[in-house]
Amino acid sequence: QVQLVESGGGLAQAGGSLRLSCAASGRTFSSYNMGWFRQAPGKEREFVAAISSIGTTLYAGSVKGRFTISRDNAKNTVYLQMNSLKPEDTAVYYCAADNNWFRLARDSNRAAYWGQGTQVTVSS
Repeated sequence: QVQLVESGGGLAQAGGSLRLSCAASGRTFSSYNMGWFRQAPGKEREFVAAISSIGTTLYAGSVKGRFTISRDNAKNTVYLQMNSLKPEDTAVYYCAADNNWFRLARDSNRAAYWGQGTQVTVSS
């Protein structure tokens, strides 16, 4: 079992930046593929970004060039650097983990493990 805890959410103005962190438990963090998803009010959860166990990254088209996902295996932590924020980025952001890259990156609801979420609000 893996426990995930997100932090770093908050309020930002359009054009600003935030950095989200996701701390994971367990001895096998380096073998997990990690991802970020988000859910806006009244909307379904959507894929944001993912990073594989070997560092391959994948981004949703809406965040390419603005967001960067990274990981620090020594700290059992994955990050999401969010720059040039837009009001439409407002959502609850969730961290996810799965040993299966395809299940994590191709499906917005079937990752094996999920964090509790952290709120990101972007004002215009």
